[in-house]
Amino acid sequence: MKASASKLIEISNSQRTKKINVRLLKQIVAKLFAELKIENAQLGIKLVGAKEMARVNWQFLQHEGSTDVITFDHLDPASGIQNPESDLHGELFICVDDAILQAQQFETDWQSEVVRYVVHGVLHLRGYDDLKPTLRREMKREENRLVRCLAQKFSFAQLLPAVKLRA
Repeated sequence: MKASASKLIEISNSQRTKKINVRLLKQIVAKLFAELKIENAQLGIKLVGAKEMARVNWQFLQHEGSTDVITFDHLDPASGIQNPESDLHGELFICVDDAILQAQQFETDWQSEVVRYVVHGVLHLRGYDDLKPTLRREMKREENRLVRCLAQKFSFAQLLPAVKLRA
């Protein structure tokens, strides 16, 4: 039997390209969990620059260069970490530099891309796969639905904190 619901969302921001409203991002993640009916979760989100992402990508996946998001599932038996109380237990590495580049490519804003990467990573942690075309289409449909849902509740532009002017 599961204990009472608990959600632990930890966000660290080691990149310096953009300031990010971490408190708002936590609220967005909490709403995503509610939308997906995730009651017990432990999620770490690390916002990194391209250099750090390339290091993580090579160290853990032996892939060269940066990428937008890397997901580590700590409930995966291969991880060696077990937590039967949790619906979701993982880490997301999100590259803000890649979000900026892809936002230009897709004619959107980098804040929406960051939210999209969070949704994408959480869907991977929920068992979605994007390796085969049919599975990729299914995952993309759910990703788009969730991003639209979150966009109705939050202004992603506010992920960039307002600059306070000095008098």
